[in-house]
Amino acid sequence: MPAPTDPNCIFCKIIAGAIPCFKLWESPTVLSFLDIGPLSRGHALVIPKGHAVTLDQLTEEVAGDCGRAVRKVGAAVAKVLGAAGWNVLQNNGSIAGQVVPHVHFHIIPRKEGDGLGYRWNAGQIDKQDAAELVKAIVAEI
Repeated sequence: MPAPTDPNCIFCKIIAGAIPCFKLWESPTVLSFLDIGPLSRGHALVIPKGHAVTLDQLTEEVAGDCGRAVRKVGAAVAKVLGAAGWNVLQNNGSIAGQVVPHVHFHIIPRKEGDGLGYRWNAGQIDKQDAAELVKAIVAEI
């Protein structure tokens, strides 16, 4: 069965070959290529070939394929660039920063002093709320 596509999706157009990309790696279910608006040199994307907007819409098999591709491509990008580290970023929904409505994982190579930074304003967990959340989430899983 062919993977679902969206004719208006830029990533589906890249997968179909209608828009060129700087391809890094490909499997039957996943494509990886350089981001054309990179945050750092070597910034890459990993996308499933089937159209899905958010991660939870992928099958477990395709989600696993994406994870294996992120590991493989991320390690190669970091090695080639001599990166001190790399971030993996995956957003679900516009409120979470997702711009292209097709699942994608950013691999962002990092070097000391690159100026990218990130905001992580950690709070404190409420033990009663945490216990209630655990119960509800475990029931949903």
